[in-house]
Amino acid sequence: MTYLVTGATGGLGGYVLGHLRNLVPSSQIVALARSRSKAADLEKDGIVVRVGDYSDAASLRKAFEGVDRMLFISGAPGNREAEHANVVDAAKAEGVSFIAYTSFANAGKVDNMLSSDHQFTEGLIERSGISHTFLRNNWYLENEETLLRLALESGELDFSAGDATVGWALKREYAEAAAQVLAGLKASPSILELSGPAHTYRQLAQALSRASGKSIEARDLDGTHFVQAMGAAGIPEAGAKGILGIQELIKAGDLELQSQDFEAVLGHSLTAFDEAVKEVLHL
Repeated sequence: MTYLVTGATGGLGGYVLGHLRNLVPSSQIVALARSRSKAADLEKDGIVVRVGDYSDAASLRKAFEGVDRMLFISGAPGNREAEHANVVDAAKAEGVSFIAYTSFANAGKVDNMLSSDHQFTEGLIERSGISHTFLRNNWYLENEETLLRLALESGELDFSAGDATVGWALKREYAEAAAQVLAGLKASPSILELSGPAHTYRQLAQALSRASGKSIEARDLDGTHFVQAMGAAGIPEAGAKGILGIQELIKAGDLELQSQDFEAVLGHSLTAFDEAVKEVLHL
């Protein structure tokens, strides 16, 4: 059996490889990287590295030769539909028997700036006939590091998501779930909604207060004042508007999801919220 992890030099892919090595022999693991130089450390650790780029269909065909099970980590936004089509086409052509794909929470029911590419890719995989599991990841707590660090400096956690909840969890926990599914040591359904316990940004501010020992006030701002607050903190306007876009989809309820899938796949509880905040900030 051969297990391939795409995006192997990225943060999520690196965590997956670490967990996967505890589940299957390292000799059966293949790491896909865009260049061999970026994956030099993986080769030193005994992981087979193959070079392939989502934009280069021929490189993917070669990289997927002899692969049985694959973790398909979604690419960066931009030309994602065409690139993802290359991945699925190459997997089908080379006889990959199973794909675990990192998708978006509740992807079949929400409509936002992040979900459409995932809906498209899920459709590609379904039509390919390849056995699959969609790992519908909610939200990495690490994605909030900028807001959390600004809050530590100012004493105010600024947000614009109202009382909507998010199923935050640590990236390494999403990676552990992905490794479990990829290893295939137990059956997994075609869809896993991987969401942590639901928390609001006010609760995040409270967790930060407890984790840091500092008094942190939560400030729910409208979009204009949120962007202004980010600018005052040194965030470029484009970056501030990008963060606001995420805040708006959260406010719309797109990450509000209750599911027991995460802990069921892991076989253990997720990291307690306060401890997870400490881990993200290295407190």
